[in-house]
Amino acid sequence: MTTLSENDLLTDDHITPIDFESIDGFPESHSWPQFDESLNKIQTHDLKDSLIPVIDLASPNAKTLISQACETWGVFQIVNHRVPFELVKKVESESRRLFALTTQEKCKVLRSVDGATGYGSPKLSPFFDKRMWHEGFTIMGSCVDDAKVLWPHEYQRFCDTMDAYQNQMKLLIHNLLLMILEPLDVTQEEMNWAISAHDSQSVLQLNSYPSCPNPSQAVGLASHTDSLLLTILNQCGVDGLEIFVEGLGWRRVPSVEGAFVVNVGDLLHIFSNAKFPAITHRAMVNQSEHRISVAYFHGPSAESRVAPSSKFQKPYFKSLLVKEYLSLKYKHFFEALSLIRA
Repeated sequence: MTTLSENDLLTDDHITPIDFESIDGFPESHSWPQFDESLNKIQTHDLKDSLIPVIDLASPNAKTLISQACETWGVFQIVNHRVPFELVKKVESESRRLFALTTQEKCKVLRSVDGATGYGSPKLSPFFDKRMWHEGFTIMGSCVDDAKVLWPHEYQRFCDTMDAYQNQMKLLIHNLLLMILEPLDVTQEEMNWAISAHDSQSVLQLNSYPSCPNPSQAVGLASHTDSLLLTILNQCGVDGLEIFVEGLGWRRVPSVEGAFVVNVGDLLHIFSNAKFPAITHRAMVNQSEHRISVAYFHGPSAESRVAPSSKFQKPYFKSLLVKEYLSLKYKHFFEALSLIRA
C-alpha cells in the first residue's frame, strides 16, 4: 500500500475497470498474494454465531442496543427499518440492469479523473499495486445526466428508483443518528451538524463484483474504513462483506434477508472521540455468483468543521474542516486519522 504525493496523478488506469466479459483466465493484475496486508494472514471465519448484532428498530431497546454495538463493534445490522421491500428490490434490479451493459456502453459515463460520479473502479485503487475485482457506479444527487447517456429512451425508471431510495436513506440516517448520538448527550448544535439533511453530503454507491475464476487470490474491495459519518449497506442477498475484529481476525458478515448493515465512519469516530471505532472492512468475491451491493454514505457539509464533541474534556483529535480531513484521507489513506491526533 502506498501514500500519494502531491505529484501523483490519478490516471485512466485507476478509473477504468477491466472488461470482465472478455478476459480469458485470471489476470496477474488482479492477483493478490496473501491479499492486501499482513492482517489477512489471520484466518477468515464465518459469523454463524452472529457476533455482530441484528437489531430490530421496532424494539423498545433499539437505542441501547445500537449504542452498545457502535461502541463494541462499530458495525451492526438492522431490520424493521421501514424502507419498502419493493423499493429495495427495484434498486437491486436497476443496479443489475446497469452492470449488464457492455463495458463500452458503461464507459460512456466513465468517472473523470477529477470527478466524483459515474462508472469506474474504486477510488482507493491508487493506494494498491494490484487491481480489485470490482466495478462501480457513483451517484451524488441526481443521476439523470448519466442515465440519459446509458438509456436515452429508458432512463426515467432508473432515476426515479435511485431518487426514491436516496430519500428513504436520508430518513433512515436521520433516525439512526438520533439514536446513536442522544446517549452521548451532545449539544443541539452538534446534533444539527450531524443530522442536517439540508447542509450535508451523501453518496449512493452501486457495486458490482462479477463471479471470479480464482476468488482465493482476488479482492473485491481492499481493506479500508469509510470516510464520512455513517454508512448503510445492502448486501443484496449474497455474502461478501468482511470486517476486521482485533484479536479475532477477519469475520464475514452474513447477508440477512431484509436487513441493512450499518457501520461507523471516520468522522463519527472523530466526533465520538474514538468511543465508536471506524471499522476496517473489505469485500470478497466468489466463483459462482455475480454479487451486487448498494452503499449509502452520509456526512456533514465539506465546509463544516469536525472535532470531538464538546462533552469530552480531553479531545483525542484536532479540529479541522471536513474537506481538510477528506483531503488527508485521499492522500494518506489509513494514516489520516493518526495525522490529526491532538
